[in-house]
Amino acid sequence: MHIAMIGTGYVGLVSGACFSEFGHDVVCIDSDAAKIETLKAGRVPIYEPGLQELVADNVEAGRLSFANGLKQAVKAADAVFIAVGTPSRRGDGHADLSYVYAAAKEIAKALNGYTVVVTKSTVPVGTGREVEKIIRKANPKADFDVVSNPEFLREGSAIEDFMRPDRVVIGTQSERARKVMQRLYRPLYLLETPLLFTTRQTAELVKYAANAFLATKITFINEIADLCEAVDANVQDVAKGIGLDGRIGSKFLHAGPGYGGSCFPKDTLALTRSAKEAGHPLRIVEAVAKVNDGRKKKMAAKIIAAAGGKVKGKAIAVLGLTFKPNTDDMREAPSLYIVAGLKKAGAKVRVFDPEGMKEAKTLLKGVTWCQDAYDAADGAHALAIVTEWNEFRALDLERLKKLMKTPVIVDLRNVYKRDEMAAAGFDYISVGRAPVTRK
Repeated sequence: MHIAMIGTGYVGLVSGACFSEFGHDVVCIDSDAAKIETLKAGRVPIYEPGLQELVADNVEAGRLSFANGLKQAVKAADAVFIAVGTPSRRGDGHADLSYVYAAAKEIAKALNGYTVVVTKSTVPVGTGREVEKIIRKANPKADFDVVSNPEFLREGSAIEDFMRPDRVVIGTQSERARKVMQRLYRPLYLLETPLLFTTRQTAELVKYAANAFLATKITFINEIADLCEAVDANVQDVAKGIGLDGRIGSKFLHAGPGYGGSCFPKDTLALTRSAKEAGHPLRIVEAVAKVNDGRKKKMAAKIIAAAGGKVKGKAIAVLGLTFKPNTDDMREAPSLYIVAGLKKAGAKVRVFDPEGMKEAKTLLKGVTWCQDAYDAADGAHALAIVTEWNEFRALDLERLKKLMKTPVIVDLRNVYKRDEMAAAGFDYISVGRAPVTRK
């Protein structure tokens, strides 16, 4: 089948490459000429494990190509995917749908024969209806259906998530569109992947509801972690104890500095705004967003307290800047709030991240950029693990202790065992567990 993928951001590029791996002919389109030239030159502008190789293999096979204009690709397409950004709109927190609607207008001009127009972008309930109105107004004679097909890709695991998904959600009541979507996802039949067909509005809401629920689980265990610290309990054991309950499950019960990234912050905000407009406010989700925002800001104070209560003039090492490992995404990363708080308190902040340094340099000023974890730790009065990259999981503790001014580690991801840090002679402060103090 022929696919036109509008947008070569995270969702569009990963989805396009994976569909081409399924054997479909895919053209990925973007208005950013520089990005398209980069892709044509064989370079992938985002970091995602395995994506560079996947793109290269399918370009070589002739199934994947890139273009600036969408006219020719849309004319030949059986399905056109809208995978453009929907950032939070300034001022009110609603999803900015201007890119989605602009794409719809352009698609309308190029439609030729029956085509399924698919919203892959994360959009509020009712967006599919508006996209259909825009296309029908611009091209009354067009033969098409609009389908909602939300993505559930985790950064760092996106290719696996696309190739072996828990489910595929498809919102349409058109039998013709249903058959096209079944053909597109036919390779997943061998894996017996559930294809959930529902209405457009329901499919749109599934995405927001899923992200809101996961954000709630994260925020819940983070609040429990604070309680554990107050009553001398262990949040990891609490999480295991409740996670073994099949009704709850163990995933997303890892205490930390709060969630960030491109999805949870903006999607929870957009969902609460849409719910208010519909006259049914979501109080739990509103509280989740508020608590998470406050938590990220509090983490700097936790580090400052571990460093003796004052950090003016002191060197503080920060390991990990991206919002999670295996990505270069800095959007709403806890590190942004933590570094800002440390700098405000007068600290000399030394930072390192395996993949996020390039993007971080556009967002963070007045810090020292280091070559690796040990470079960051050199002369530091405290070291904070903010993102749990694999290379931070087995640091040479003896080497760290020799490099640091004072042996203080603040582990915001609970990477290390308390007894291990005690034996190594560190003051060790983690999340939701009793601190370790040098004897």
